[in-house]
Amino acid sequence: MAVFAFKTASRAVLRRTHFPSRPQSQPHFTKRHSSNHPATRPKAEDDPASGTAIPIPATVANVPLWQRLGPLSRGFQAYGRSQRKRPYATQFCSSLVIYFLGDLAAQKINGDEYDPKRTLRALVISAGSSIPSYKWFMFLGNNFNYPSKVLSLATKVTVNQIFFAPTINTYFFAMQSFLSGDSLPEVWERIKNTVPTSMINSCKLWPAATAFSFTFIDPQYRSIFAAFITLGWQTYLSYLNRKRGIKSTSFAAVK
Repeated sequence: MAVFAFKTASRAVLRRTHFPSRPQSQPHFTKRHSSNHPATRPKAEDDPASGTAIPIPATVANVPLWQRLGPLSRGFQAYGRSQRKRPYATQFCSSLVIYFLGDLAAQKINGDEYDPKRTLRALVISAGSSIPSYKWFMFLGNNFNYPSKVLSLATKVTVNQIFFAPTINTYFFAMQSFLSGDSLPEVWERIKNTVPTSMINSCKLWPAATAFSFTFIDPQYRSIFAAFITLGWQTYLSYLNRKRGIKSTSFAAVK
C-alpha cells in the first residue's frame, strides 16, 4: 500500500510539472452604457421631437441661367471649352459668322437683291478685326481694376468708348469703301458721313452692354455675349454704310 501511494503521488507531481494547469478564464462582462451618460445622451437640437432641430443649409451652388437651358447650355459650354483651348481660332470663326449674318440681315432690310461680293467684303473686314478686337477686350479685362468696382467699371466703359469704338467704326466704313473700289478721297468722304452718326448711336448701346458684360458675364462667355450684341450692331452698320453710300453716289452724280 505504501508503494502504491508513493507511485500515485509521484505521478501527480510529474503531471503538475510538465503540464501546468491552465488559468481559469475570467468571465467577460460587457459594460453597459447608461443612457444618461453625456456622450450617449441625444442632443436636444438633434431631436426632431423637441422642435429645435437646426436645418442643414443647401449645398448645391446656384447655376447661371444660360447653363440651365438644355441644348443651349451645352452649346455655351462647348463654346467655353473651345474658347479656353483655342481662343484665337474660336474668335476668328465666331467673327466670320457674326459678320456674315449681320450682312445678310442688312441686305434683307435694304430689300436689294443679294450681293455675294458685299458679303465677301464683310468677311474680309471680319478677318482683319477679329483678333485685335479679342486682344483689346482681354486687355480691358486685365487692366483698370481698382479697389472700387464702380470706378473700375466706369473706367473700362469710358476707355472703350473713347479709344475702341471710333477705331473699329472707322476701320469698318473705310474698309467697306476701299474694297468697293473707291479712291482715297472717297474713302475719307465715307468716313466723315458715317463715323460721327455711328458714334452717337453707339453711346446708346455699347456702354450698357460693356458694363453688363464685365459685371455679370464670366470671362470665357463675354465674347459670345458680345457676339449677340455685335450681330445687331453690325446689321445697323451695314445698313448705315449702304444708306450713306447711296447718298454719296447720288451726290457725286449730281455734282
